[in-house]
Amino acid sequence: MAAAALRYHDLSDWAPAFAGEAEERGGGGRANGREAGFTLIEVMISLLIFGLLSAAGVALLAFSVRAQGATAAKLDDVSGMNQLSSIMTADFAQALDRPVRDESGAVTPSFVGGSGPTVVPMLRFARGGWSDLDGNPRAEVQKVEYAVIDGALARVAYPMLDGAQPLPPTALVPRVKQVLLRYRIRGAWSDHWTGSVQAPLPDAVELRVLRNNGIETRQMFLVGTGYARRPNVGVN
Repeated sequence: MAAAALRYHDLSDWAPAFAGEAEERGGGGRANGREAGFTLIEVMISLLIFGLLSAAGVALLAFSVRAQGATAAKLDDVSGMNQLSSIMTADFAQALDRPVRDESGAVTPSFVGGSGPTVVPMLRFARGGWSDLDGNPRAEVQKVEYAVIDGALARVAYPMLDGAQPLPPTALVPRVKQVLLRYRIRGAWSDHWTGSVQAPLPDAVELRVLRNNGIETRQMFLVGTGYARRPNVGVN
């Protein structure tokens, strides 16, 4: 009995120690559980960082879209000016001394040009080399005009030289604010040109185009480089 009481007494002495250890373990477990979660401040900071990253991504995407739009507009402008240069070079180079009749039947000189879009027509002349791809019964000479129509520099062609109504205009350069023309003959420049028997065509034409964005371009074209000048040509 004494030995048993001693053993029981010894276990009772150890019981508080076991209880304290278990309590410490339990407390440690609760502490680990608290460390595994997030506090409200941590969640708010995370949301703030996520919002900043999202805003930066949206701003970068918007910048990319604007840059792409600006690049596309610039490429369209460059393409339009290159197209205008190519077409005008071909038209002016093949200009002819060929008087024509307008829609009312009045005879007009071979080459008529004003200084800007307020003059109608701004530019009108006859050119050769009109390819007949469809084999239609028509002449190889074509009457063409250049004018500013609905804010765009356009080319207007005629199906026949004399007395015909024009075809629908072809817009070459959009967003045009102003167009200025000058004509060179024997070393001098003029803002207007009306062909005569002695000088039916100018030697060169200067074209200045001011766009709505403030960009101005200047081009010069030789006139009638493939044409042998003659003193006079009658009207058919």
